[in-house]
Amino acid sequence: HTMEENMDKVDEETATLFKDWIANRQYSVRTREIKEILVPKLEALNTDFAKEILDLKQYLVKKSQWIIGGDGWAYDIGYGGLDHVLASNEDVNILVVDTEVYSNTGGQASKSTPTGAVAKFAASRKLVKKKDLAAIAMSYGHIYVAQVSMGANQQQFIKAVKEAEAHQGPSIIIAYSPCINHGIKKGMSKSQTEMKLATECGYWPIFRYNPTNKKFTLDSKADFDKYEEFLMNESRYKILEKTNPLEKGLLIAKNKEEAIN
Repeated sequence: HTMEENMDKVDEETATLFKDWIANRQYSVRTREIKEILVPKLEALNTDFAKEILDLKQYLVKKSQWIIGGDGWAYDIGYGGLDHVLASNEDVNILVVDTEVYSNTGGQASKSTPTGAVAKFAASRKLVKKKDLAAIAMSYGHIYVAQVSMGANQQQFIKAVKEAEAHQGPSIIIAYSPCINHGIKKGMSKSQTEMKLATECGYWPIFRYNPTNKKFTLDSKADFDKYEEFLMNESRYKILEKTNPLEKGLLIAKNKEEAIN
């Protein structure tokens, strides 16, 4: 309001900054850029309106908004709310910590659980394909979408966070998160290694989709010859040899086929 009223009392460059801030005040990255240029200019002015804006300068930058939740929330019980936020044009960022099960309530199967995995409520095996949350989000066309694995590529993860923050609209990052319910043979102390192996074999590809330029970037390569070896080093898949030996080969093949496609 103060900027609008005093537009004619400042030089052209400052007036342009006022207009730019008013037009972009809902976007955190842009308002931060404007603040860095605008504050020194206001400090050089000896006017009441400049002092009034400077007294409120902590509000010149739009606060960054992040929503963080697990796959049970994002894929299942909270999906309606998640979809509502994604379908909006609000500058909100979402981080999904994807363990592929309901980790905090005992390891029950969720819509993120892949084909063949054994979990509670899928005691013999999961028969239905993992829900492709990234593809659903990308289908809207205006959402920044990334799939990341910190153990596979930390730089890609950081790049995705920065790009999500910079995108003036909704963003979602889906992060692979090893869990005790996976039964990792090497133990949870090697979870970063497991994340790396998951990406290298094609189980968890990492990528970024930026709707600003409609660019999809695949940040990983897949050696599918290592796929079954990766699965068999986690008890959620290895246990199929005992609980469902007749279907084990078919389920693992189906899991791999879905990853390839």
